Amino acid sequence: VYSETNSLDEACPWAFHVRRVLEPKKVPCDAGVEASPLVNLWPLQRHTEVQAQVPSAALQNLEDGPYFVVLGFLDANSLAAADAACQTFRTLNMLAGGPWQDLGTELFRGLELEDEGTFQGEGCADPDCAARVDWRGRFARFRWALPSFRAPFNGPEIHCVEQADEIAYCRCRLRADILSRQLNTGIYLEVEVITNPDNVSVAVVDFEAGGCSSVTFSPDTGAVIRERKVREVPRKVEGAYIQPLATITAGQGFEGCMGVYLSGGNLAFFRRHYRHSDDNQVSLGPWETTGFVTDLSWAEGARLTPCLAFRNEGSYRVRMVCVGHSPPILPEKNTAAFEEGNWSSLDWDATEQDAEL
Repeated sequence: VYSETNSLDEACPWAFHVRRVLEPKKVPCDAGVEASPLVNLWPLQRHTEVQAQVPSAALQNLEDGPYFVVLGFLDANSLAAADAACQTFRTLNMLAGGPWQDLGTELFRGLELEDEGTFQGEGCADPDCAARVDWRGRFARFRWALPSFRAPFNGPEIHCVEQADEIAYCRCRLRADILSRQLNTGIYLEVEVITNPDNVSVAVVDFEAGGCSSVTFSPDTGAVIRERKVREVPRKVEGAYIQPLATITAGQGFEGCMGVYLSGGNLAFFRRHYRHSDDNQVSLGPWETTGFVTDLSWAEGARLTPCLAFRNEGSYRVRMVCVGHSPPILPEKNTAAFEEGNWSSLDWDATEQDAEL
């Protein structure tokens, strides 16, 4: 940024302040004995002497220029370190339009938090509203709460399921409408199943938007099931399934990692099986994906909720690994799954079942 000419000053007005910080103070040759102690001293050495004579110029004074540009390159941990280093940095960073708001907008795009809405907030388009938000605190809440489950589990891990057919809803919701405007952005959610006495699957439902449909991935059978509740009492469900991946557990609960990825209005599922040897050693199998197996034509509205479905009660150990943008492998479109004739019917009617009994 240093230049002997005024061209840079004209193009970048803030360059003057940077030069004032970086270059040594020029002392006239006839300044006398009293000025000699400041000759050839750099800013940090003469700080005490100079601050009484010249207004101070520091990085935080350049917020209209390079300050926010420089801080925009930092990740969350580095930004937190900057906050800890200086109270002025902390104050600037948490302002509307500052680094914490920008970082949260990027990381949490396409996500919504239960009881909070999107990171930007539905009403924070108003500058006055945005100015009242503690963006550093909001970032911390989203970062902590998104990879967790709702009540009654209330946290990132599940250890006990007390009733059959239990559903564990995630605190995050996927905003399909926002993602549809970001062609290169997707949302990936991953769960690790460490202990599984029976059966657990991952699903995406549209209940939050008033719908009654779901798409479920069974990691042990490799099947994807699409269901829609037609009637509550007596219960009637219309469904269909397809099996993009092979069955890998014969009568044993799946243990490993499973994930769901929403991108471009399409859903893909993933699994990675933990293999147990005879000497109780655990090895990791390769990542497998169903590919994109369905669009969102089955869903009501734009809010989709990921969840886990447990078939029976028992002592489980399941933990949320991440909610982010990058899947372990990039899926491709499963062309066969987009042909309706390749799906098998899976309807269920409580009236017919009672008649058979």
